[in-house]
Amino acid sequence: MIRAAILLGLSSALLGGCGMRPLYGGGGNGAIGQTLAAIEVAPIEGQQGWLVANALRDRLRASGEATPRYRLQIALDDQIIGLGARLNDTITRERRILRARYQLVDLATGGVLVDATAGSDAGIDVVGSEYATIAAEQSALERLSGIVADQIVARVALYAKRVEDAE
Repeated sequence: MIRAAILLGLSSALLGGCGMRPLYGGGGNGAIGQTLAAIEVAPIEGQQGWLVANALRDRLRASGEATPRYRLQIALDDQIIGLGARLNDTITRERRILRARYQLVDLATGGVLVDATAGSDAGIDVVGSEYATIAAEQSALERLSGIVADQIVARVALYAKRVEDAE
């Protein structure tokens, strides 16, 4: 017990001197939280667009509401590709790929501040039940929407941190 306390104290001292600072320092009241809360998400076409936009809004509004100063414009590419095949040429495995090209636009100037891509993919087993396969494809889309939203928010937060550090 004493040994664990000593190790914890030493590791805390070492981490304090490494110069690392939390990205979301200050929580929702910090500069990064305020920047994220000031981003509006432009409408995105299709069901996958609705899922990604809602996931983004949930993550951006986690620190509260603010007057929009930025807009995220997103174009999605959603594909399902068959991978494995049986002797009778039926697909046994699919890969769902969701990619997003996004831009963070300054509403005051119309300038593009961030222009990047995010994406992920998921494997899906194709089973004898068509309903089960469709349900698995839908579940994969829901998971991928959250992953892509996390990637976008992380990239925008890093941009906001660089701007804050430069000021």
